[in-house]
Amino acid sequence: MMKIMSVEPELSPEVPPDPTPKRVRRKRYAPGKRPRSTPQGGHVPVMLREVLEFMDPMEGGIYVDTTLGLAGHGSAILTKAGPEGLLVGMDFDPNAILKATETLTATGNPFRIFQGNFAGIELSLAQAGVDGCDGLLADLGMSSYQVDDAERGFSYRRDGPLDMRMDPTRGKTAAELLATISEKDLVEALANIGDEPDPWTVTRRIIAAREKEPIVRTGQLATLLEPQDREWKLRKAKDKFKSHPAIRVFQTLRILVNRELANLEHLLRILPWVLKPQGVAVILSFHSGEDRLVKKAFRAGLETGIFEAVSDRPIRPTFQEKLRNPRSRSTRLRWARRAKS
Repeated sequence: MMKIMSVEPELSPEVPPDPTPKRVRRKRYAPGKRPRSTPQGGHVPVMLREVLEFMDPMEGGIYVDTTLGLAGHGSAILTKAGPEGLLVGMDFDPNAILKATETLTATGNPFRIFQGNFAGIELSLAQAGVDGCDGLLADLGMSSYQVDDAERGFSYRRDGPLDMRMDPTRGKTAAELLATISEKDLVEALANIGDEPDPWTVTRRIIAAREKEPIVRTGQLATLLEPQDREWKLRKAKDKFKSHPAIRVFQTLRILVNRELANLEHLLRILPWVLKPQGVAVILSFHSGEDRLVKKAFRAGLETGIFEAVSDRPIRPTFQEKLRNPRSRSTRLRWARRAKS
């Protein structure tokens, strides 16, 4: 009988985890003085060693990074592909593309970058002049520099416009979505996407607040969702932390604004036809809803013979990586290898 995994929300990249065993003394910091888990404006690629291990890039191979970001994974893949290889990168964020271009240029190996997400992968490959790839990566998380930029509106800890668009030039903002979404649709989204345990209470609070004034700032929404009878604190007990009550709402809005689940479903449908025979897809997900979609698609492909092998279970970051890069702690890696024919 298949085990049913418990539903876990996406852990915010802003909540410092505490993976340190209790026998290790933790350094104490004054309020607001805890150092960042990543440098300001920086980003540490998650599970890089495992991505390279399962994808196993070869010299002269063609690889696709569908979520290029700052090219942390992409540059490592391109380095292994060498001067005869090619990396096709995709990203919605024009600022990320500028930074990734500098990083990839430094490798000295060929690459092409297209603005867009993985829903347009077929067009990007055609424009790059290739009809398939030897490996594909989709990192479904956010870059730390996006969270750290208050003007992007992803952070509940940094007040800014409630935007959340990966591409700031197109589509509705989170504020516009929140102003028009129906009570029923918001409840369903919080329950099914955000794994919110009490979606009705949260929704009623949001609806009541928006009737008084528009919710247009991240700080405004975060404060609205904090407990009304006491001050919310990150630390609830010694060596334990609790998630901010706004995490699931922010996660849900971001996914809705950027149509992330619909785009992922499209990628999973066309993935077998994008990979060359024996090509490997590696997908990094960060909450249980994404992981369920990936698991279902990979297992279906294995049963029909499209894939010859898939990961049995999600691969998680090592304890050492969680210490080095706390924002990796909710990552789930799954891989699938296309059949020979």
